[in-house]
Amino acid sequence: MWLKTLKKQAFLLIVVLGTFTGQVFASNAKMADEQNLQVYLEQVIGQGKARNYKNLDELNRVSAWIKEQMRLLGVPCHYQNFTANQQIYRNVVCSLNVGRADRVIVGAHYDVFGDQDGADDNASGVAGVIETARILAEQKFKLPNNVDFVFYSLEEPPFSKTEQMGSYVHAKSVQAQKDKIKGVYILEMIGFFSEQPIQSYPVGLKWIYPSHGNFIATVSNVSSRDLGAGYCAAMQQLDQLECQRLVAPSFANAFDFSDHLNYWEFDIPAVMITDTAFYRNGHYHTKADRLATLNLTKMANVIDGLVQHLLKP
Repeated sequence: MWLKTLKKQAFLLIVVLGTFTGQVFASNAKMADEQNLQVYLEQVIGQGKARNYKNLDELNRVSAWIKEQMRLLGVPCHYQNFTANQQIYRNVVCSLNVGRADRVIVGAHYDVFGDQDGADDNASGVAGVIETARILAEQKFKLPNNVDFVFYSLEEPPFSKTEQMGSYVHAKSVQAQKDKIKGVYILEMIGFFSEQPIQSYPVGLKWIYPSHGNFIATVSNVSSRDLGAGYCAAMQQLDQLECQRLVAPSFANAFDFSDHLNYWEFDIPAVMITDTAFYRNGHYHTKADRLATLNLTKMANVIDGLVQHLLKP
């Protein structure tokens, strides 16, 4: 069973006695900190121009801040430059190497659609990756795999579902090592929750899944279904936030709205962890997608589950 303490101002430790698999999960893992998330979100959102593809200076500001923040956490990074629309854009690729043969990838896009803050889409995902990196860097001696943290540019239209997406560029660059990649975890909008019956779904799914919007979801394809299962198992053990799984068939196009799609293209197992985006959040791609609408406590729960999953022996 799990023994949990209440989270106050300091980081807390959780002691895990693994009953789900009969093994001991990562014990004494520090939990995600809401104040850290607040700072990360404020820095990514900024106070200037929107970080869309037209505002290259703002994209460069955000990517430079990410690189420096990760350096302060002890995780070195480099820029992966690529050309789109006759401009040079950049992913930020950061590596936490612990001497293992295999690796996992945790990623999120940092650009926005249009002229808006993009708090949920996708400053929330970026903040989640950074906080995950902070905790894993402190617990790196327990990691069973090396971990790459990747921050992508150009996920949004007009580049979505093209080879100019930052995640396509990155996925293509690692395809030769795909046998060493245990899985890719994409954080795509992880901050909007509601206990009200606001949740919608593609046709046919509303009879299977909850009507409330108070859960985190994983979307995988058949070959990556174990990633989603493992993450939801960790969330179940933490018992903080409900986790729902969806395994999408290869022909489905209702679930390919983020960066996991490009890893699927190269037969690399990938899962999207999401609050379900426009199926829940009515602020999607509008100026109403602001920091005040996010639930930082539940964001922290999402990260806690990912940390527990990645630290699992």
